[in-house]
Amino acid sequence: MNNDTVINPATEQAKPARRRFLGAAVSGAAGAVAMSAPMVSVAQSPIVLKMQGAWGAKDVFNEMAEQYVAKVNEMAGGRLRIDYLVGGSVVKPFEVMDATSKGVIDAAHTVAVYWYGKSKVASLFGSGPINGCDANQMLAWIHREGQPFYDELVKKLGLDVVAFWAMPMPTQPLGWFKKPIKGAADLKGFKYRTVGLAADLMQEMGMKVTQLPGGEIVPAMERGVIDAFEFNNPTSDRRFGAQDVAKYYYMGSYHQAMEFFEIDFNKKKYDALPKELQAILKYAAEAASTSNYALALDQYSRDLQELKDKDKVNIIRTPKDIFEAQLKAWDVIVKKLTAEDPFFKKVWDSQMAWAKRVGYYGYFNGADNQLAYEHLYGKLGF
Repeated sequence: MNNDTVINPATEQAKPARRRFLGAAVSGAAGAVAMSAPMVSVAQSPIVLKMQGAWGAKDVFNEMAEQYVAKVNEMAGGRLRIDYLVGGSVVKPFEVMDATSKGVIDAAHTVAVYWYGKSKVASLFGSGPINGCDANQMLAWIHREGQPFYDELVKKLGLDVVAFWAMPMPTQPLGWFKKPIKGAADLKGFKYRTVGLAADLMQEMGMKVTQLPGGEIVPAMERGVIDAFEFNNPTSDRRFGAQDVAKYYYMGSYHQAMEFFEIDFNKKKYDALPKELQAILKYAAEAASTSNYALALDQYSRDLQELKDKDKVNIIRTPKDIFEAQLKAWDVIVKKLTAEDPFFKKVWDSQMAWAKRVGYYGYFNGADNQLAYEHLYGKLGF
């Protein structure tokens, strides 16, 4: 500016006002940041639930439980976290239902048959009987009709749990034998491991049944406590060493042809959760059914080939007359159980009505996949 510059009084009066406006704006913005800062910086701690499985450390079922847990933890976005523990970490595998109900643990990954000692109706919700449907069809029954029956059962028994369901399991093999069997007559007298209503079924067929968790099977076989057994599938069986104590593996059976996982939560803990977190626990089970089943089909089929080719196990289709004997034995058992227990009859009648309708559709509509398989790959040989 030189000495000839002309000063406009109006402009000079405006400058202090503009400075006052900008100063107020900056001050206001700073205040807003200061007010919001505590809300941004305080992180909410997640709700943590301790879940124990009913499975030995090497069992593929732990991987399936972890698939469920991973889905819950990811969808919960840091608000909820499940910490998973393998079987035996806090309580024994057959004790996880009671431990969940009592709040010793917050949740369990198990099967209903592991607590069927409280009520044989429990076996109708997994490891169930013979009604003409498979596990996929009966898991659909749970979702459409069966859940209220389950809720009524646990209430009758004083169990403080909420349950969800996952993984329609492929049919379980008849199991492992030290020597070959030719038919139902050969089963009489065997000391055999199974669980739930399958124990009633096999006893009716003349076997001496012991109920054991998976991790105790091979030691019991080695000690002679049992001389034949089933657990669930080629992968679980191979991982705990079934091939080291028996070489005859019979595939196919009615004794456990419709099982699925039961995922339990302590009801008080569950009821205290926000509704959106409850929904995540529920719908993660449905999502886990898909990932569990995919893992099963991939891994079970691989391990069956390994048992045959590497471990030199004799893979044999269960003789047809054993299936026929199981049907006759089940007729005896279900007649007795429905006569003794009105609640068993109520649940069984619902399952029968469902199976008759759903099975009719399924068998009339289903493709003959074995025919297609043999066309492409050759005769199966049984």
